[in-house]
Amino acid sequence: MDRVKKREVSRKKRAFRIRKKITGTAERPRLCVKRSLKHISAQIIDDKAGHTIVMANSYDKDIVEKLEGSKTDVSKLVGEIVAERALEKGINEVVFDRKGYPYHGRIKAFAEGTRKKGLKF
Repeated sequence: MDRVKKREVSRKKRAFRIRKKITGTAERPRLCVKRSLKHISAQIIDDKAGHTIVMANSYDKDIVEKLEGSKTDVSKLVGEIVAERALEKGINEVVFDRKGYPYHGRIKAFAEGTRKKGLKF
């Protein structure tokens, strides 16, 4: 198995281990973040009801107009927008699901952006 494939398999294993312990409820839904080489997307999910409450990504029409800077800056902006949309829907607390990604770089910037706007983990 080549190195890139092994890294992806390891990340998926970590994501599965994390996901076994985390569930989102109506009072405290799950904030799930997905990162690719170019973009970042996030959803706030109520696992009990099985539906997405809020979502944002770096290729939304609203966000593309505001984009400038590095991918880390974009991640922070997407985090702020997710938090604003969640607060509009009345969600103050969430459970953070980082999907097996290490908590640094873009994931950390995303989390800091959501906390800056008032969303609690």
